[in-house]
Amino acid sequence: MTVNLLDYDAAGLTAWFAEQGEKPFRAKQVLRWMHRSGVADFDAMTDLAKSLRDKLKALAAVLPPAVVSDRLSDDGTRKFLIDVGNANAVETVFIPEDERGTLCISTQAGCALDCAFCSTGKQGFNRNLTVAEIIGQLWLANKALGAVHGDERVISNVVLMGMGEPLANYDNTVTALHLMLDDNAYGLSRRRVTVSTSGLVPVIDRLRDDCPVALAVSLHAPNDALRDQLVPINQKYPLASLMGACQRYLTKAPRDFITFEYTMLAGVNDSDAQARELLALVRDVPCKFNLIPFNPFPDSPFRRSPAERVRRFGEILLQGGIVTTTRKTRGDDIDAACGQLAGQVQDKTRRRVEKTIPIMESRA
Repeated sequence: MTVNLLDYDAAGLTAWFAEQGEKPFRAKQVLRWMHRSGVADFDAMTDLAKSLRDKLKALAAVLPPAVVSDRLSDDGTRKFLIDVGNANAVETVFIPEDERGTLCISTQAGCALDCAFCSTGKQGFNRNLTVAEIIGQLWLANKALGAVHGDERVISNVVLMGMGEPLANYDNTVTALHLMLDDNAYGLSRRRVTVSTSGLVPVIDRLRDDCPVALAVSLHAPNDALRDQLVPINQKYPLASLMGACQRYLTKAPRDFITFEYTMLAGVNDSDAQARELLALVRDVPCKFNLIPFNPFPDSPFRRSPAERVRRFGEILLQGGIVTTTRKTRGDDIDAACGQLAGQVQDKTRRRVEKTIPIMESRA
């Protein structure tokens, strides 16, 4: 059976070469060819002996997933649809900005967490992505964007905020993180790699110990009653335990704050009183808030909070001493905005009974 070398980080590749009777430094050489130079052809790895290249061709391959489509938004956002087999596809989004380029990566085909306002969650879940399918998104994007070793970095930041819950695919996600951080691969700073989670408390603790990168938490509600409906995993790991995990994470985090993501839903979670409730919730957690205007998708019961309501909500947080930004909507003309990623997934989950979220007008 052919081994896909994109499935290995440095430790795994070193162990694999040892099994083949090869020296450990071969792993470093091949990592650099694969990830820094984007080379998939062993014959092009010119500092390897021909006998080793022939051996690699017989035993292994560098097999990134295939790009099904590549769409460019009017604002420069670029969305790749990535084939992950068995009629499943996931989406990867590149967001260019003046001082950085951010790649948003998926970690699962679909998502089982069923957050009420997210398009991915509504399509169900098929499977976890492999390491090669996760890191392959970065590999492919680098190639598509013309990133060449030695040139200025095109992708400066990676966020695991695409389809799926990264911490529900823990082992593969962490192996991919190791590659992103490895100087022989992508050499990204821990501060420039962000994992987003809906709040899998025990796994947040594991990530803190195994590979602490920047952490973003999909919060979206100031109390358990509402969050139970919007983010169902809250029923297992309620807010008190989540805030505790965030405090523990900061003991090893590369940044001295947690980013709380908060999707603004008109009449649901956007009142002045709820903003003040958030201030009380996070008072012991150094943090910043990223307010996200809701991005509609078909059959969603929610509406986007008006711009003035978002502004007022953010102003209350700022007055309470919390750094607060409002995410600029990018790529919505190609359905690449936050919460819109849907890909194509053969739904193998047992569908939950839909929860009805009361849509109330804000009284603020």
